[in-house]
Amino acid sequence: MNVGIAYAALSALLFGVYLFVMKRWFTGYPSPVFLLITYLLVPVVYLPVVAVADAPFLPAGNRVSVLTSILAVTGITAIGLLTLFRAIRIGEVSYVSPISKIVPVFVLPLEVGLLGQHLSPLQIAGVLVATVAVYVANWQGTALLAPLRRAWQSRPAQLALLSAATFAFVDVGKRVLMQELAIEPTTYIPVMGVGIAVLMAPFAPRYGVPATWRADLPKFAVAAVFVAYSNHVVLLAFQQLPASIVSPIVNGQAIIAVILGAIVLDEAHFRARLAAAGLAILGIAMISVG
Repeated sequence: MNVGIAYAALSALLFGVYLFVMKRWFTGYPSPVFLLITYLLVPVVYLPVVAVADAPFLPAGNRVSVLTSILAVTGITAIGLLTLFRAIRIGEVSYVSPISKIVPVFVLPLEVGLLGQHLSPLQIAGVLVATVAVYVANWQGTALLAPLRRAWQSRPAQLALLSAATFAFVDVGKRVLMQELAIEPTTYIPVMGVGIAVLMAPFAPRYGVPATWRADLPKFAVAAVFVAYSNHVVLLAFQQLPASIVSPIVNGQAIIAVILGAIVLDEAHFRARLAAAGLAILGIAMISVG
């Protein structure tokens, strides 16, 4: 197995557990508050990796362009995280995950438009299969068009789709950062953590910080560990593979979240949503190999 694919598969497992942890522990926290505390802790829990890294934190020749590029991707990431966390808070994780993880459906058109890639017939078929996954995720054994109406009217579904589109830009951006600009994960992750925390700082006080946040600091630290090291592993994958290959594998995290959500949280319609997750992964795999 290509080591880049192995990194992507491991990150899918880590991100899948992280999605479940978000739903299990933090639904009582407003999104900006959760992101502020978690991402403030990201550089702290990631410090051991930065300390032993051989590469310089910032390249001597183009520090301004590197920081600007990282902060641009960080800003887009913050939008995606806000929409995803909001969708998970107000919807069932096994419903939101299959929809939010059709990121590669958006990645491929971006690469076609920005990098001049072409869609093969298999990739077009993959887009259709992944789109069907959204339909199946909304299926509740009712009328044929009911899932489409539900997805159109459902706030969690709308937010999940917006999150998927946003993270498509993030994945393409990460690929450019890791390959074209040759940025190391030990540079990107601390800057991302601080950047997202700074972006959330003006909004968090408006929602109010629950009094339990100090008691929950160990849980926030666990969430920060997942964020830091999941991103580290996926960035290693982006160093070696294009976004259209890494993104489908990483978004296999939907299956992990669906299974955990159904088994541990006893969420309904497990079979339909597991089928939706499977279709989403099949579709995006067709996109990646096409």
